[in-house]
Order: sequence, then C-alpha cells, then structure tokens
Amino acid sequence: MSFISEWEPHALWAHFDEILKIPRASKDEGRIREYVLGVAERNGLEFKVDGSGNVVVRKPGSPGHENAAATILQSHLDMVQEKNSDVEHDFETDAITPVEDGEYLKADGTTLGSDNGIGVAAMLALMEDQEVAHGPLEFLFTVDEETGLTGAAGLADDMLIGRQLLNLDSEEEGVITIGCAGGGDTHLQLPVVEEPAEGSALHVVIQGLKGGHSGVDIHLQRTNAIKALARALYAAWLVEPFRVAEVSGGNAHNAIPREASATVVLSGGDEAVARFRARLEEELEAIVRESSTVDPGMTFEVTETSSPPSAWDEATTSRGLALLSTLPHGVMRMSPDIPGLVETSTNLAVAARRNGEFDILLSSRSSVASALRALRRRIRSAGSLAGAEAEEEEAYPGWEPDISSRLLGVVKEVYAEHLGEPEVGAVHAGLECGIIGEKYDGMDMVSFGPQIEFPHSPDERVKIDTVQSFYAVLRALLERLA
Repeated sequence: MSFISEWEPHALWAHFDEILKIPRASKDEGRIREYVLGVAERNGLEFKVDGSGNVVVRKPGSPGHENAAATILQSHLDMVQEKNSDVEHDFETDAITPVEDGEYLKADGTTLGSDNGIGVAAMLALMEDQEVAHGPLEFLFTVDEETGLTGAAGLADDMLIGRQLLNLDSEEEGVITIGCAGGGDTHLQLPVVEEPAEGSALHVVIQGLKGGHSGVDIHLQRTNAIKALARALYAAWLVEPFRVAEVSGGNAHNAIPREASATVVLSGGDEAVARFRARLEEELEAIVRESSTVDPGMTFEVTETSSPPSAWDEATTSRGLALLSTLPHGVMRMSPDIPGLVETSTNLAVAARRNGEFDILLSSRSSVASALRALRRRIRSAGSLAGAEAEEEEAYPGWEPDISSRLLGVVKEVYAEHLGEPEVGAVHAGLECGIIGEKYDGMDMVSFGPQIEFPHSPDERVKIDTVQSFYAVLRALLERLA
C-alpha cells in the first residue's frame, strides 16, 4: 500500500489505493468489478450483476432505520486512460503511481482515475461502515461511462428499488449539480486511395498540449492538436503540394487531443521540401504563439524520415486535409439562460487510419436536443462534401434540472451545515443521471463530489482535503435521509 492509504478518511483512501492497482479501461471492468464484489461478499451484502456488467450491492438499513426510503449511491467503474508520450506505462498491467503535489494528489505522467475512482472508493468505504446511521442503501456501480454511458444505457429495469439517487461523479467542491448535457458521437469514414510513395518524407509531431475533458474544459479554449496539425498542413499544401502517408491524433471521444502527428511525402526535390518546410514551420510557430496563454507547453518537431512504401493519392490528401480543416471543434453556443454554461459544443476527438479508411471521431454535446441534432447534421454535411460516410451513434439524453426536488433541499441543508451555502447548477458534460432518470420514472437525483481538476488528461488531480469534506457530507446526508 502506498502513502495515500494513511490519509483520512482512512477507509476511502485505502480503497482508492487498491483501485490504482487495478486496470479498469472502459469495456474492460472485469477486474474492478471482482474487487467490488469481493468487498460485498466479505461484508455479507447482497449483490446483483446485470447483462451489461453493472453491479448493485444492497445494504439493509441500520437498526431503527430499516423502513426508511432506500437511497441509491452511484459511480462508474471505468476511467479514461491517457499518458504523456514520453512516459512508459502499460495501463493493462501497470499500477498508477500516485504523486503528492502540494494540496493535490496526481499521477506520474498518466491520468489518475479519481474520475470516478474517488466516488467508487467512497461507496466501498460506506459498504463497510458500521458506525453511520442510514436507511436501506443501494450501491450502483456502472460500466463504460467514459465511452458513451453505455453501461447506464444497458442498465436492467429491475436493478433498482429506491427512487432517490446520489450521483458521486461531480468534480467541483461547493457545487451541487442537478442537470447535464446530452450528447452523441459521429464517425466520419473517408475512403483512402493509396499509391506508391516516391520522394522525400518528413514526420511532423505536435505535443505538449494540456488537453482535458471535452465537456467541462471545452470552454477554456485549449488547442486541439489534430486541428492545429490540419491547419499547418493545409497552409503548407497551398504552397507546395504533398501526399499524406499517415495522420493520427487523439485516443478518446471525451478528451481534447493533446498530441498529433503526420508523415508526408514530397516529390519535387530539395527545393520543394524547403518551401514546404518553411511554410509549415511558419504556420506552426503562429499557432504556438496564439496558444501560449492556454497551452504554454505546446511544441512541434519536423524531422526527415525514411520514405514509406505508399501514401494517399493527391485527391485523398486534398479531401482529407480539407475535411479536417473544415470540421468544427470547441464551443458552438453559450447558454442564454445560465451565465457561464456552455450550451452546445463538439470535440474533434480522434483521427486514425482504420480498416483501410481514414476515420475521424467527433463527440458533440448540448443541453438542447434540437441544437445537438443540428450540430450533428452539420458534421455529416461536411463529411459528405469530402466524400466521407457518416456513422452516428445513438445520442444519450440530458438531465433536465428540477429546482423543486425534495432531495436537493435536503442536500443543500446538509451541505450548508458542513461547507457553507452551495451553488446549484448544471454541467456541460454527460452524467448518467439523465439515462437512469429516463429508465426509472420518478427518480429524484442530485450529484456532487470533491474538487477534481483536468480530468481525462495526465494533469488530472484531486484536491486532497476536499475528499475528506466530501465524505463527511455524504455520511451526514445518509444520516439525515435515514
């Protein structure tokens, strides 16, 4: 066990310390699920696993509170796995290394997994807690939240009894969340025609960007590595045509791309290479200057490399660069009703060669369903103009705020007693509450959590003292609801 297992609340941090050792990629939650079931079995608690892999553990009410209304606590088991390119780490086998950084806990060059590992650890600690008074509890651990909330979408309709739910997947202390955006992903698949590659080859890399969560960080205007690379390549293409051999960047639909790279082939000799390189580096230097405030660590490198055996033909190169340059990224519209809240956005998340085609993944969000549909049509239209086929994944619903919620009133009272008057609002991110509320009619829901910053990036960190205050509020809240 590492140093964090000695922190308070001890039970929560001890579980989180163990969670750091367990691989838990989206769609590969088997090992963390077995850990949860082991805790349930050791404590003699009833549990159920549905066909999607979601888990519900039931704990009877403490003496004198057996007949209180059941309360559901909910967190997701999976995490976003991101690392810096210079870090040697295999998420499938290597434990995440915690690093204490002043007031914060972070990881050594990788995501920490505090999203939503702290919520999971809190629930495990409460499963074992014999001191807190509480009514009947249902601990819902969902799977595959990070790649489209598919675990919640597949939640069996007989898993839950209670109708009041505490979601522990929020990331801002002092804020109670009662609403979230809906969203949906779009894949654009551009057919690729290749020809033998002849000439000089150059490799271009952009890295050092902050990235971040494509929902809660999208308003920070951080540079998207794929968009930056496309901009520079297209600027150079207009001066000296070339052919693309490879373009790639990003690896998760809900993470702003931090790195991107390309290999290009030029056939015009040394003078053509010099013209291309000069224009490319000029544009990249301009992007670095423009990004210096929000992404001061951004760097690029252009190096000679061995010529690949083949490259895209001229028409494919032209269409691919034009498409990447045209596709939207970032905030599309701010909410006219809630100051500071993003209403609609999209993240150009991944670009990669797959199955003989150039695949581009965009993840779009909006708290207005009609605006989300319109944005996805815009993306489809841009793809169509370039000759790309669009494949749209089913959108997940948003969570409409209910300011008159009885549960919200109780949470506000308890929160105020411990931490002062909280803010109440909505987030521009996908929470599973929208899906669960749609499945279970009459579900009263509130979300809160500790201070977690820069999730979905290696800069992810959790403010240590807020975990203790979060857990204290959670225990007090269960006592009040009992």
